Amino acid sequence: MKRALVLTLAASWAMQAWASPDMLALAKAKNCLACHSVDSRVVGPAYKSVARKYAGKPGAEHMLVDAVLHGHVGTWGKIPMPPNTDVTPAQAKELVAWILSLK
Repeated sequence: MKRALVLTLAASWAMQAWASPDMLALAKAKNCLACHSVDSRVVGPAYKSVARKYAGKPGAEHMLVDAVLHGHVGTWGKIPMPPNTDVTPAQAKELVAWILSLK
């Protein structure tokens, strides 16, 4: 019984992290979801794939914030991620922290 409760609570927390209305709304408002989704590759990688790739890596958050703000190419293939000039540094940090929580 306790194990089922723990699993239910863990699943609930994971779903809340995934379904964060504020972060999903911000990602949508800043056009992030035009190229990304939480679960599957669109033009760019799924956010969950990004979270798994960078889990526990030192400097990952800073590198990803820089990629959002200034663009990046090469890690996920030849298609470049253009800089998102609509996103402030504070918003980029918020979005990246949310993405990394999806692992």
